[in-house]
Amino acid sequence: MNYMRLYCVFFMMLLFTKISVAQETIYPGANEGTPSKAQYFSWINNTNEGATEEQTMINFDFFEWLKDTYGMQLDIYAFDAGAIDGKRFYGSINSERFDGQFPHGFDPIYERAKSIGFRLGVWGGPDGFGDTPEEEKRRIQQMVSLCRDYDFALFKFDAVCGPLRPEKEDAFIEMMEQCRTYSPDLILLNHRLGLNKAKPYATTFLWGGNETYIDVFMTNNTTAPHHRAGALARGLVPGLKRLTEDHGVCISSCLDYWDDDLILQAFNRSLILAPEIYGNPWLLSDEEFPKLARIYNIHRKYKDILTKGMALPEDVYGPDAVSRGDQNTRIITVKNLSWSDKTYTIRLDQEIGINGSDGIKLIQVHPNEQYLGSYTFGDEVKVSVPPFRSALFIATTRSYETPLIKGAPYQIIKDVPGETVILDVLGAPDSKRVISLQNPELFKSGIVEGKSAAKLLEGQGVKVRFKGEGLKLPTHRKLNEFEEIPIPHDSDALYEATVFAADNNALEIRSLHRSGSTEIPQVQKARDAFFNQRVFVERGIWDKNLFDGNMETGFWPSRKYNIDQKIKGGAFRLNLGELTAIDQLIIKVPDDFSLQPLLTGEANYVEVSKDLNEWKQLSYIAGKTMSIHINDTIQYLRFKEQPQRITEIEGLYQDRPLNRRNWRASNLFAYSNQMKPVKAWKSSFVLEELAGNSYLSIALNGKHGIEGAYVAAKIDGKLVGAPDRAVSYPSNTWEYVNAKADSNYTYYIPLDDSCIGKDIEVYVMAYDKEHLEIRPEVWISSPNQGKEKIRIEFERK
Repeated sequence: MNYMRLYCVFFMMLLFTKISVAQETIYPGANEGTPSKAQYFSWINNTNEGATEEQTMINFDFFEWLKDTYGMQLDIYAFDAGAIDGKRFYGSINSERFDGQFPHGFDPIYERAKSIGFRLGVWGGPDGFGDTPEEEKRRIQQMVSLCRDYDFALFKFDAVCGPLRPEKEDAFIEMMEQCRTYSPDLILLNHRLGLNKAKPYATTFLWGGNETYIDVFMTNNTTAPHHRAGALARGLVPGLKRLTEDHGVCISSCLDYWDDDLILQAFNRSLILAPEIYGNPWLLSDEEFPKLARIYNIHRKYKDILTKGMALPEDVYGPDAVSRGDQNTRIITVKNLSWSDKTYTIRLDQEIGINGSDGIKLIQVHPNEQYLGSYTFGDEVKVSVPPFRSALFIATTRSYETPLIKGAPYQIIKDVPGETVILDVLGAPDSKRVISLQNPELFKSGIVEGKSAAKLLEGQGVKVRFKGEGLKLPTHRKLNEFEEIPIPHDSDALYEATVFAADNNALEIRSLHRSGSTEIPQVQKARDAFFNQRVFVERGIWDKNLFDGNMETGFWPSRKYNIDQKIKGGAFRLNLGELTAIDQLIIKVPDDFSLQPLLTGEANYVEVSKDLNEWKQLSYIAGKTMSIHINDTIQYLRFKEQPQRITEIEGLYQDRPLNRRNWRASNLFAYSNQMKPVKAWKSSFVLEELAGNSYLSIALNGKHGIEGAYVAAKIDGKLVGAPDRAVSYPSNTWEYVNAKADSNYTYYIPLDDSCIGKDIEVYVMAYDKEHLEIRPEVWISSPNQGKEKIRIEFERK
C-alpha cells in the first residue's frame, strides 16, 4: 500500500512537471519557418486621427478590385494609429471617439474583410491596463474580444502610445495568452517596447528602427536617378532572421521605382510580413497596378519555400544578394547601387542552393520578365542589372505555369486562373526580335496584337517589330562634363526658374500629379476619400485650395511639431501658368491673426514678371482682402512678406474673373535676395534623339550644405527649372516633416521631343561658402529604357 501511494505521488509530480513545462512553452504566433503574410497597413492613409468606417470600406473596395481583376490577395489589413489607441493615449471600443469613427463597430468591417479573404490587425500600445483591477480587466477583455469576435491576426504595439509599466507585464502576458486561445497565429509586432518578462510573447522586433516614408523618414545617402536608392541600400537582417519587421514599403511619396523596393522587401528579406505595403497605393498609375499584383502573386505562389534563405557571396553577386527556396527552385535577388549597369554571374549549383539536375530553367522576373534559357547543373549565366535597381530571378527544375517567352523581355499584365493571360512583349523602338513560347503545351489559343498566335503555340519562332524611331545611343548614359564658370549674370532668374517649376505641396499631391488621372472607379474613390478627408483639407497642404472659391480652405506654411519648413524665412510665389493679362489680383485671409506678420493698413510689396528676368515692384495695402492693381500681362509674382494663412486668391481682367485652373503657388522657398551663389558650374550639350519619358539627372556629388545648391537649365535659350529633386524639395507634409540633407542632391529635369537638336545648358549654383567641393555630373535616363510594347494574349487549356 505504501509503495502504491509513493507511486501515485511520483506520478502526480511527474505529470505536474510536464504540465508546468508545457505551460512555459510560448508560441509567439509564428516561427522562423512560418510562411509570410501579405499585408497592407493604413499609416499615412490616415495619421493619428485614425481611420473611419467609410474610408476603410472604400479602401476594401480597392483591394477587392485588385483581387477580382489581377488575383492579388491580402492576408492582413491592419489599422494603424488612431483606430483605438493613439499617440500618448489608450482608447476603448466603447468610447464616444470610437463610435464617431466606427458607428457600427467592427462588425461590418470584419464581415467585409472576411468576404474578400483577409483578416484585420490594429496598432496600439502595450499598456492601457489602468490603475485598478477593474480597468485592467476591461483592457484585457477588449483586446481578447478583437480575436474572439473578429479573428484579428495582428497587434502592432508601439511605444509611441506609451511604455508598458513593469508592474503590468503580468497583465500583458495574461492578455496575450487569452488572445492566442482564439487566434493562435496572432502576430505581435514589438515596436520599441522594451519588454522584459513579456518579451517571449512578441513575434518580431523592429529592424533598425526605420520607417520607410520616402523623403520623410528614409532618404538617399548618395546621388541617384530616383528617390528610392536609400531604400534599396538597406542591408540584410543578421542571420536572415524573418521574425522581425522592416516596416514594409511606403507607397505614398516619391513613387518612381517603388517596385524595386518591394521586390527586395518581399523576396530578399521575405520577413513574416511580406509583401508589406502601407500608405496610399491608389496613387500609383493605372499601368502600375498589374505589377503590384504580380509581385504579391509570385510571392504567394512561392511563400512556402521563401522561408529558407542563404546570403550569396558579395564578390560575385553584389551587396546583400540572397537566394531562397528548396533544392528544386531558387528565388534569387540582386541589386545595383551604381550609375552604370552591373553584370553578375549566376552559377546554377550549390552556390545558389539548387541540386544537381539537367533542365534548370532560369527566368528573370524583375525589372522585366524573360526566359533566359534551360541549363545544366553547374552552368554559369551572366545577367545584367540596370543602375539603381533590383532584380529577381527564378531558377527551377519544376514546370512553370506562366507563359515563358524567349527572345525579348515582357511584362505579365494579367495571369488569373480560368481567365485569359495577358502580357506585353517589350523591345527597343524600330527593332525586330524573334520570340518563341517555351511552354506552348499549356495553352490552346493565342493572339498577337489581334492576329492568331498559331506559330507560337506550335513552338515556332515568330518575328515581331516594334514601332517608333530607332535609337543609336544607350537610353541611360552620362552626358558632357561640367566646367566651373563665373557666376551667371542671370543667376537669380535660373534660381527662380527652378523654384517656380517646383512646389511645396504635400508629397502625396506630387504623387498624384506624377501618376495622372485614373480610369478605375475604385482607385478614384480611394483617392477622393484620402484627399477629401477633413484633416487633409484643414492642414492647408495643397495649393489648389487657394483657387477653389472656398474661404474655409487654404494653403499655408506648415509648422508640425513646431518645425519651421521655410527656407531662410520663405517667400510666397504665385505662377499664373502662362502669360496672363490681369488688372487686379485679390488675396483673402479670414482674420487679422491669419494676416500676420502683415498688419492691417500697412503697405507691402510684391514683384511681378513676364519671364523671370525682369521684375517690377508694386505696393498694396494689407488687410483681410488685399487688392493688388497690376494692369499688365505677367505670369509670375513673388512676395517679400506673406500672411501666415491665405484662404483664397482671385484675379480680374476687365472686371471679369480669370480662369485659375493652371494657377499654382509655393510658400517655403527662400526669397531670391537670400540666395546669392558663390560658385557655379555649367554643362552644355545637344541631344539628337530621345527615348520616351527621358529625363536629366544632375548629380551633385559631395557636401553642399542644406539647401546649399540649386540647378536649372536653358533649352534653346529658354529658362527651364528642375521640378523634382532627391532629397525632395521642402513640402507642407501630410505627416511629420520633410527630411533634410546637406550632401548628394540629385535634381531631375524632364525632357520631351521639343528638346531634340536644341542647345541645352545645365547650371549648378552653390550658395554655401563653407561647402563648395561639389562634383556635378549630368546623366540621361528613361524608365524601362524607352521600350515599345506588343500585346499578346493566351487562353489556357
